Amino acid sequence: MQAAQDYIQANKQRFLDELFDLLRIPSVSADPAYSDDVAKCAERVAEHLRLAGADAVEVCKTDGHPIVYGEKIIDPSKPTVLVYGHYDVQPADPFELWHTPPFEPVIRKTEIHPDGAIFARGSCDDKGQMFMHVKAFEAMHKTNSLPCNVKFMIEGEEECGSSNLGPFVRNNRERLKSDVILISDTSIIANDTPSIDCGLRGLSYVEVEVTGPNRDLHSGVYGGAIANPITILAKMIASLHDENNHITIPGFYDKVQELSAAERADLNKAPFDIEAFKKDLEVDDVWGEKGYTVNERTGIRPTMECNGIWGGYIGEGAKTVLPSKAFAKLSMRLVPHQVSDEITALFKKHFESIAPKGVRVEVRPHHGGEPVVTPTDSKAYQAASDAMEKTFGKKPIPTRGGGSIPIVALFEAELKVKTVLMGFGLDSDALHSPNEHYGLFNYYRGIETIPYFHHYFAL
Repeated sequence: MQAAQDYIQANKQRFLDELFDLLRIPSVSADPAYSDDVAKCAERVAEHLRLAGADAVEVCKTDGHPIVYGEKIIDPSKPTVLVYGHYDVQPADPFELWHTPPFEPVIRKTEIHPDGAIFARGSCDDKGQMFMHVKAFEAMHKTNSLPCNVKFMIEGEEECGSSNLGPFVRNNRERLKSDVILISDTSIIANDTPSIDCGLRGLSYVEVEVTGPNRDLHSGVYGGAIANPITILAKMIASLHDENNHITIPGFYDKVQELSAAERADLNKAPFDIEAFKKDLEVDDVWGEKGYTVNERTGIRPTMECNGIWGGYIGEGAKTVLPSKAFAKLSMRLVPHQVSDEITALFKKHFESIAPKGVRVEVRPHHGGEPVVTPTDSKAYQAASDAMEKTFGKKPIPTRGGGSIPIVALFEAELKVKTVLMGFGLDSDALHSPNEHYGLFNYYRGIETIPYFHHYFAL
């Protein structure tokens, strides 16, 4: 492994320059206006895999955005690691809140990243973390120190639901055959406190529409006599939590896996500074379900959040209008053993039932995914733990992640393979927000750590 590490140190600037090249491509999968850029990014990822030494590299067409595949089989008798990542990114809106343009990466020092951080959309989620694997593979291949077989599956629809990944996986089971799936799309506790996610929450994502009158009305002439869809929608959303911030949808908690007191105590051993947490977000206090700590609220409890709400006139100046329609997007994070389709159905039934007379409600499901818990007693997890201990100098702490990576459950169901979630980002890296960034320390530490994972897994 030393040869690979020396190669990494000698090529750090090039690795950074090549990541910047990827970050300049606005591969926003959710917006059709960026379709050409998404396709361009897929081709660029494929080019980097070829240059790194991968064989059978292919930009695979789907009914949506392409999936990039590549492999290096050094010996069929050796273990095979399937690396998953995604090259698509979230929309950068609102652009005016970015300190620098989202697709023009720059390095700036921060309090948390004194050595500098890469500011750009996708820097952490997931181009930076995905590209670590490409560069780590290059270092192993170019120094003849690759200890096992490696396959890559890099998709372009993770940020809009991965709707075409399932069919691709089902149609390519043999090509994707592996002993473990390795993903870097999660975070660590801190740069001096490594951790490995051993669980992820599932997701149910919906859009709702509330319609009142058949057209926008003059708020002076009709106000007070006709239900305002914005007011009604706001009340309906507010009613989804009770005074203890407990979700009020009937049946929502029926299948929630309750952890024992000992399990909850273990979870709360992870270092957490609530004052630093509030300071980072510039809030006076935390919020959430009564009776649970912040770590529990974001790791082992289900949630209901409004992700966007709009309606009526939102332009400059005033327009006294009583709108015909109001809209909102809502997401529910799920825990074992909740099922996304069942939760979506429960939400739809409840939300329609609480609509007052005078409005009509439509609930449109978008996408979902299942919660997962990954084993901590497997050879693959131990390899990840040993690799991080080697480079960080500390044994990583197992944690539960609050986010969702729906494809983890898909991989287990279709490929019968477990996943290791070895991420290197920080929760404070503004994922999905303006000014997303990724520490130089984290980017390089990931590239340095990944070869050790392959080494220990191949033993």
